[in-house]
Amino acid sequence: MPPSERKTSSAPAASGGVQSLERAFDLLERMADAGGEVGLSELSGTSGLPLPTIHRLMRTLVACGYVRQQPNRRYALGPRLIRLGESASRLLGTWARPYLARLVEETGETANMALLDGDEAVYVAQVPSRHSMRMFTEVGRRVLPHSTGVGKALLAGHDPQEVRALLARTGMPAATERTIVTPEGFLQALELTRERGFALDDNEQEVGVRCIAVPVPDSPTAAAISISGPAGRVTDAATDKIVPLLQEVARELSAALATTAAPVNGNGTPGA
Repeated sequence: MPPSERKTSSAPAASGGVQSLERAFDLLERMADAGGEVGLSELSGTSGLPLPTIHRLMRTLVACGYVRQQPNRRYALGPRLIRLGESASRLLGTWARPYLARLVEETGETANMALLDGDEAVYVAQVPSRHSMRMFTEVGRRVLPHSTGVGKALLAGHDPQEVRALLARTGMPAATERTIVTPEGFLQALELTRERGFALDDNEQEVGVRCIAVPVPDSPTAAAISISGPAGRVTDAATDKIVPLLQEVARELSAALATTAAPVNGNGTPGA
C-alpha cells in the first residue's frame, strides 16, 4: 500500500484487532517505504504516534530481531524479516498456481510469476505448458530485469531515477544480440510497457523465446505474471489474444491477494 494511502497509526484498531500489533506492523511498513532505515522522529512525523509510543514499540521489535538499531542511532529492518519474507514469497507462489494453471489451459504456453527482490526478478511459481517444446524456468531462479518481460513489468511503475540507479548497480550484460544494453533504451521500453499495458521480451533473454508479462496491480509486493513460449507460437497475433487474458487474470489474482484467503474450488481453479 502506498504511504499516502496508509492510515495513521493513531487511528483506532480495527474491530477485534490488537492496537499495538497494528501499530508495530504499520511502523515496519513505513520503514520499508523509507528504504529500510529511519529515525524515530521520521516515524513520528509519518505515523502520527508520539515518540514514547514509537520508542516502546521499536524496543520490542529490536528484542524480537525484526528491527535493529544502527550505530548512528537510526533503526533498520532486521534479519529475522528475511525468513518471513522468503516463506511469504513461497506461499505467494502457491496461491498463484491456480491462476497460472488457467493461463496454461487457455493459451497452451508456460505461465510464470515473478517478484522484485532487491535488484533482481525472482521466479516464485510456474505451471509448464503441455507442449513437448516448451519453456522451463526453475522456481527460485533470479534474473536481471533489463532482459526479461517480467523485469520490465515489475519496473514499469518505478521512477526513472530509481531504474537508472538499479541498472547502474546490476549492469546490463547482453544475454542475446537483442538484449537492451543501455539505460535510455530500457527506459523507452518501460514507457512502451506503460502505454500498451504489457511488457514484451522478444528474444532478449533467450534466442527463439518470447515472453509477455503484466504487473499484478495493487500486489502487497511488486509482482508480475507472464506467458513464455517459442517465438513461432507466441506471435504478434497470439499476443493480441494473450494480453487481455493476462490482464484479466492479474486483476483476479490481485483481488484474491487482497482478501484473507483465496478460495479455490475442487478442480484447482479460483473459486467465486
